[in-house]
Amino acid sequence: MRTSTISLCIAGLVLWSSASGVRAHHSFAAEFDAAKSVTFTGAVTKLEWMNPHAYLYVDVKDERTGVVTNWAVELGSPNSLTRLGWRREMVKVGDVVTVEGSAAKHRTNLANARSAVLARTGEKLGAGSSQRTQ
Repeated sequence: MRTSTISLCIAGLVLWSSASGVRAHHSFAAEFDAAKSVTFTGAVTKLEWMNPHAYLYVDVKDERTGVVTNWAVELGSPNSLTRLGWRREMVKVGDVVTVEGSAAKHRTNLANARSAVLARTGEKLGAGSSQRTQ
């Protein structure tokens, strides 16, 4: 009886831990709206180089009001970004970038990037977006 209880607990733990990765990942269409294109320019505040998606955080100043808003920009995985020419150290805090992408459906100041242009070099990089083009 004790062995079957332990086995059941281990099996439950394995199922729960393997499902956490599924819960953390999402489809593009579940969170972003391909019809809501955004383009903005601002200063990088942070780059999180992690799976399943890297994130770039950018302070964007509203030209009308002068209010600065921090945008979270979802990129592809570090592996896909590396294949597109990115390197973890190429974007530094304070660098100015222009991001093109799609806005989130239900959150403000969140976008899924299609591309990013580094002002320092003028280099335009794909962002490894999971967006499907029609």
